Amino acid sequence: MRGSAHLAIGLITGVAVASLVKGIPFSPAGIALAGFSALAPDLDHPESKLSHRLGFTHGYVRWAFGAAALGLAAYAYFQLKPGPDQRLSYTAALAFGLLGVALQGGSARKLALLFTGLATVLAGLYAQFLWLSLLGTFIALAPFTAHRSWTHTIWATALWTYIGYLADHSLGWRGIAQYAGAGYASHLLADTLTKSGVRWLLPLTDFSFKIPVLSTGSKTGNVLEAAICLGYGLLVLGLAIGRIGF
Repeated sequence: MRGSAHLAIGLITGVAVASLVKGIPFSPAGIALAGFSALAPDLDHPESKLSHRLGFTHGYVRWAFGAAALGLAAYAYFQLKPGPDQRLSYTAALAFGLLGVALQGGSARKLALLFTGLATVLAGLYAQFLWLSLLGTFIALAPFTAHRSWTHTIWATALWTYIGYLADHSLGWRGIAQYAGAGYASHLLADTLTKSGVRWLLPLTDFSFKIPVLSTGSKTGNVLEAAICLGYGLLVLGLAIGRIGF
């Protein structure tokens, strides 16, 4: 499914959790968290919506490598005498420059996500929030996995829910685990409706679970995605109204 459909389904799932799960307070922030969580599995795809948002610095990564190359070259020229050390510095400067040129599009975004994740890990260590460090680890590693592999498994869903559970206890915000876990699971369930399916139990089995009713990106698939979102939204709305007693 497209990112917009996953986001819509995640937000609707957040409304479902807020309205139908006993003991969970209705929270706009929780609904937004469910929407965010519904996009998280596609961090393994460099062109996903969430990768673009979290990897907003990818353009600056290339400039950083270029600046490092110029800095090393200047240091070698002005501070080092001709000899092995200077030649090594020039070689390192050239390597950094070539890396900056090579980091186009997806590769730059992966590196930006790596830096974003590592910064989050460090912030978690400084604040002594294990959940924040685990979140950063997920963000850092996910882009380097194959699409619809490790992030699209029941184990990743459990990990994401556990991160929410730890955040719940650290922040005292009831319902984080439910919002996060349900939003994440909604992504996998939605992708199960595509022709590619989802390998929920990887690496125990490479079997792809699927109910192939739509093809992502096709005109028919787009219409079906909209219909699924609309139908799901109406179902949740009906259940919520029924529970309230209107």
